[in-house]
Amino acid sequence: MFKSMRNKKREVSREVVDVILQRGEYGILSTIGEHGYPCITPLSYVYMNNCIYFHCAEEGEKLDNIRRNGKVAFSVVNDTKIIPEKFTTDFKSVVIYGEAKEIDGEAKKEALRGIVKKYSPDFIEAGERYIEKSSHVTKIVEIKIDHVTGKVIERQ
Repeated sequence: MFKSMRNKKREVSREVVDVILQRGEYGILSTIGEHGYPCITPLSYVYMNNCIYFHCAEEGEKLDNIRRNGKVAFSVVNDTKIIPEKFTTDFKSVVIYGEAKEIDGEAKKEALRGIVKKYSPDFIEAGERYIEKSSHVTKIVEIKIDHVTGKVIERQ
């Protein structure tokens, strides 16, 4: 169903993909809008349990799109380095295709804890209080990965 990467020498192992996802500061989510066009949203995320998790408001286009069609794409790019004299760029990237859905209960709290640990590691206790106080007005979406590829371009 999914095409393989054209340039196999740039494709990386699943272990490298996991590192890229763990180190990424943000990702780009692509959903299918009600008008049939892709809708692209940059967002913060956490990669845990072989899934992507992100938080969002209780309402909005992103959630509407996911509720209508849970098939999404998600991409992360990091370690970019422009090489102007060679008219190119080095980078590490991951592209994911998966199924997105809202989660609740303990899974939701675990994902929120993961987000706090990633983005606010010095504020775990305050984050736990924030989760207890605000989780009822926050949605968490889980993307189960159906297909993933990773690419690294590093020139010496």
